[in-house]
Amino acid sequence: MEISSGVLVFSIFLYFFASGSFSIEDFHQAFPIVEPDPGHTKLRLSREGLEAIERITTPIAAVAVIGPYRSGKSFLLNQLLSLSCYEGFGVGHMRDTKTKGLLFSFTGIWVWGTPIELDIDGVRTSVFYLDTEGFESIGKSNVYDDRIFALATVMSSVLIYNLPETIREADISRLSFAVELAEEFYGRVKGQDIAFEPAKLLWLIQRDFLQGKSVQEMVDEALRHVPNNDGDKNIDMVNQIRDSLAVMGDNSTAFSLPQPHLQRTKLCDLKDGELEPMYVKKREQLKELVAGIIRPKIVQGKHLNGKEFISFLEQILEALNKGEIPSTGSLVEVFNKGILERCLKLYSGWMAALHLPVSEKYLEDTHQRSRDGAMKVFDEQHFGRHHAKKSVEQLDEEIQKVYKNFIMGNEYQSSKLCEALYTKCEEKMDQLQVLRLPSMAKFNVGFLQCNQSFEVECVGPSKANYERRMKKMLGKSQSLFIKEYNHRLFNWLVAFSLVMVVVGRFIIKFFLIEIGAWILFIFLETYTRMFWSAESLYYNPVWHFIVATWETLVYSPFLDLDRWAIPMSVILAILILYWRCYGRRKHGSRWLLPLYNNQKSGSNRPRSD
Repeated sequence: MEISSGVLVFSIFLYFFASGSFSIEDFHQAFPIVEPDPGHTKLRLSREGLEAIERITTPIAAVAVIGPYRSGKSFLLNQLLSLSCYEGFGVGHMRDTKTKGLLFSFTGIWVWGTPIELDIDGVRTSVFYLDTEGFESIGKSNVYDDRIFALATVMSSVLIYNLPETIREADISRLSFAVELAEEFYGRVKGQDIAFEPAKLLWLIQRDFLQGKSVQEMVDEALRHVPNNDGDKNIDMVNQIRDSLAVMGDNSTAFSLPQPHLQRTKLCDLKDGELEPMYVKKREQLKELVAGIIRPKIVQGKHLNGKEFISFLEQILEALNKGEIPSTGSLVEVFNKGILERCLKLYSGWMAALHLPVSEKYLEDTHQRSRDGAMKVFDEQHFGRHHAKKSVEQLDEEIQKVYKNFIMGNEYQSSKLCEALYTKCEEKMDQLQVLRLPSMAKFNVGFLQCNQSFEVECVGPSKANYERRMKKMLGKSQSLFIKEYNHRLFNWLVAFSLVMVVVGRFIIKFFLIEIGAWILFIFLETYTRMFWSAESLYYNPVWHFIVATWETLVYSPFLDLDRWAIPMSVILAILILYWRCYGRRKHGSRWLLPLYNNQKSGSNRPRSD
């Protein structure tokens, strides 16, 4: 007995080692693709089955058979695959679930490793057949059953609901997830790509006598409302499922299949010639029906190959494992995640086209247009109808987060730009305060240029604040300049008059310049002495005339004397030097002051007695 136990453990070890380390060479067998995790709290994908699927490069379709325990699911799959019980899926005769190829029980989904190749609408398609083990089996958790059923519903293209003899209330309740899934994902506008098409539901009733009714009539009768005068919530829920199943219409089909033989325990040993002829005929019709309604699995408008199908399963299983009860809400989140990211990227791209800073209104208008555009794309492409609201809210939240970043960026760029303009104008005003030759006209031009450039170039939320600062700074600069302007001009004119007296008398000896300079000096000094201060002079019309003349000479659109004073002084000095050296020889000294010539001639005059 100890040896047998050791052989058992060693066999299990070899099985796992082989399956995890070496690739599968013979795919003509059944492989598990979904199994419980070690903690038996969630389902996970099995490497064996994935290897059988991921090698497929053509579009994939899947036929899954579900149903109550001991309803003949595995036998039915073998019949559809034209395989015997000893070749195909293992058929169990125990109350516990039977797993072919392992020495212990197993709950999950199995796949036949060799797909059937079909030409569907001109597309070569690999059709896999799936068996669900553990559905309503004894000793297994309902959490497993619900998730296995939900996963089979999502991953299959045709879902065969294998029911013995009749449809029970529990059978209808089991379809709640399939109904919810269909309502969420199948309600797409015609003419658009189907985002995700749930499996077509095939009611398979294994019954010899339908009492004069067709199988479709039997299904329709089972889906009629149950009277609920007492207001039982459970009956209401089942009635809602009935309504939804009736609305599914073309997405469901009914088919009857008689018993293959009276001796069910010997079915695996019987050949086609020994089975009931009606069963064989109906079985072939069922094969044709499945081949007629099956379509390649479409997700996001695209056919899935082997690797893409596995990636799809990983997403679905992750979503179904989130809660104790599988929900379409979690599936909607998974499918909408990629679309949400694309729409958010669209919004961010449109907003990034803005050259910050911009006005707050323009930023808000651009945000609203971009948000509406992203929401429109999401509305056209999103999955689900009832549970999509959460994805819409999530997209809006993500958009608001990005928008807040743009608001902060706009505020920063606006502050940076306006600060630079403010500093530039402040420096300009400081330069105008210390002009070598004070000019009110030049100050006013600089003042207006600063004001206008700031008004045009400073944009964004910081503009109002900097406008107040700018107005205060310009007003202060203007007041200071006006206050100092008259004083500086007065002092400059006094110094200028004295300089011109010296120049006119001793350098160029031009008496008109000397006289004019003396007149200016005497006026300035006499007026201030008479009226005690220079401020009183500033209201005199003569002073206004002097200021106007000064402004005309110092600054005009054609000449800025403050800028060209030094070059012009150099030129003037050269001209004076030229005049002193060569001018007197050519033109004489008739314009010189007569005092100097009279003195020279008087000293040489002979005295007379």
